[in-house]
Amino acid sequence: MSLYTWLKTATVGATVVLATATATTANAAPAPTAEPSAVSAPAAVVTLRYDDSRAGGWEAAIAAGVASWNAHVDNVKLVEAAPGTRAEIVIVATTGWPQATLGPVRPGRQVRVELGSQAVSQGYDKTRIAAHELGHSLGLPDTKPGPCSQLMSGSSAGTACVNAIPDATEQARVESAYAGGGASLLATDGRTLVDAP
Repeated sequence: MSLYTWLKTATVGATVVLATATATTANAAPAPTAEPSAVSAPAAVVTLRYDDSRAGGWEAAIAAGVASWNAHVDNVKLVEAAPGTRAEIVIVATTGWPQATLGPVRPGRQVRVELGSQAVSQGYDKTRIAAHELGHSLGLPDTKPGPCSQLMSGSSAGTACVNAIPDATEQARVESAYAGGGASLLATDGRTLVDAP
């Protein structure tokens, strides 16, 4: 074998060995981690406090309504206000029809929810009422008439309806209203919506 052929064969062999070693090393190398500044920050969550200290007899329904909203929307959370602190959502028990101020309420602003016993005496579900009225506070108007699957159909769904879960459209509207930490929220609508049939 000539020196030229031997050098050519040795060079090709060394190149193959080097390429294989480089590929193995590259495959075994850990994936680079992102710099902390390059990791996207989670979306800001708007926290709204509610005060139900004047809603005697509705505590379980309010807790269930709050839990429903907290489980189905990500960028707004409802939390019970500490005693003596200002709440964005003031909830009171009344003898009339349920009603609420139409939001969306901003942090630091205030809306009122009245949970009326007249609806309960006519057979409407307390948890559905509480979740529905909280929906008004979050900026959702009534969708009457409407099916039971729409929380905001309210009394038009009938007394047999016990659904207290916002549907996908209602969830999306609240998510949109509080997107970006609520910085783009318009002023609270301010109308009072009475939920009589």
